Amino acid sequence: MTPRHQRNLGRRKLLFALGGAAVAVPAAAALAPHALAGQSGERRAKAAAAGPLPLTIVNNSGSFDNANVHLYVVGNADGRQVRLTPDGTLAPIAASDNGSDGFTDYAISLSGGETKLSLPYMSGRIYVALGGKLKLKAVTDGNGNAALQYPAGWVSSDPNYGVLHDCAEFTYNSSGMFCNTTMVDMFSVPLSIRLTGSKEQTTGTVREGGRAAAFAAVKEVEAFSRLVVDETRIIAPGHGLDAGLFAEDYFAPYIDEVWSTYTGKDLKITTNAGTFTGRVRGDRFTFDGPAQASFGKPSTRDVLFCDGALAAPNDGTTGPVAAVLGAGFNRSTLLSHPDQPTTDASVFYGTELTNHYSKAMHTATEDGKAYGFAFDDVADFASYIQDTAPTGLQLTISPF
Repeated sequence: MTPRHQRNLGRRKLLFALGGAAVAVPAAAALAPHALAGQSGERRAKAAAAGPLPLTIVNNSGSFDNANVHLYVVGNADGRQVRLTPDGTLAPIAASDNGSDGFTDYAISLSGGETKLSLPYMSGRIYVALGGKLKLKAVTDGNGNAALQYPAGWVSSDPNYGVLHDCAEFTYNSSGMFCNTTMVDMFSVPLSIRLTGSKEQTTGTVREGGRAAAFAAVKEVEAFSRLVVDETRIIAPGHGLDAGLFAEDYFAPYIDEVWSTYTGKDLKITTNAGTFTGRVRGDRFTFDGPAQASFGKPSTRDVLFCDGALAAPNDGTTGPVAAVLGAGFNRSTLLSHPDQPTTDASVFYGTELTNHYSKAMHTATEDGKAYGFAFDDVADFASYIQDTAPTGLQLTISPF
């Protein structure tokens, strides 16, 4: 499978659609086109996803019985925002769905050991809320269409801030199923996904004691400690920065050293388009190769969100270079490895000044894969799986 950072890019751009209380398009809405870009025509022709996909929800939390687990499947289909009903149909989001409290109740109840649902073609998120229900408001967007305000657990004023919740992302269409567990915004509930089809794949499984270990690891690093919200969640440092919980100049010394180092020597980045060779010229990191790509000096926020000066357009050239740079900054491998991307996970996060949040997310999972930052799929270290001929999807709430 071609790494997604070497295909058309989309994951980073979708982070901001989910910020604050803004009306949001689910982050997974663009996964399928980007996931399939660059595949051979033969592989495309073999795509065999057809009709509703069996979706199984398993509650292995050990801390919450089914009566206290609330499931939401929300997203987009045919250009409109929709939600999955218990009978497997898609219902459009409607402002009239808001109750007397001002919020919808789209929760699906769990039943028995495994809850069986039927998933039609759609892109979206599977949310789980434990203990209490999510407060999701149906509103009208700028185009006059009904839309849903998604939870923003990293915003203290959000009505869902006090609710224990998390999600997985997916796109399911005639090309297949493309899905991931994500910690890009926060980490709260341990979730794993198992996808069956041409083969069986599982990702996102948190190792025994992994949740508590992740909370402890982040709390132990002074610069990151304020990102831990009681025993409820860990906020990703980018959102922490926006909330005043994380230093705006945290990565500045490392960024400065990268700029200084590569003023006098080359950094090589290899993508599907070829090898790019770059040096800092003036105040810009400029790469020559199959095309020219140039980047201004990023801020800490740019590094954490893989945006701003590290913005990655869907052009097949500048975008992949930006993604590799973003990964190198977060994993703190740019100075030690002048040939990128680095594929040896044992050298990731090896310096004191690194993305300790992402490090904790990867350490927590059994397969070492996680979406700790937007381009964690560089060199295929993201908790992302896909299948062009899926037969079933299972989401498991893992033990706490």
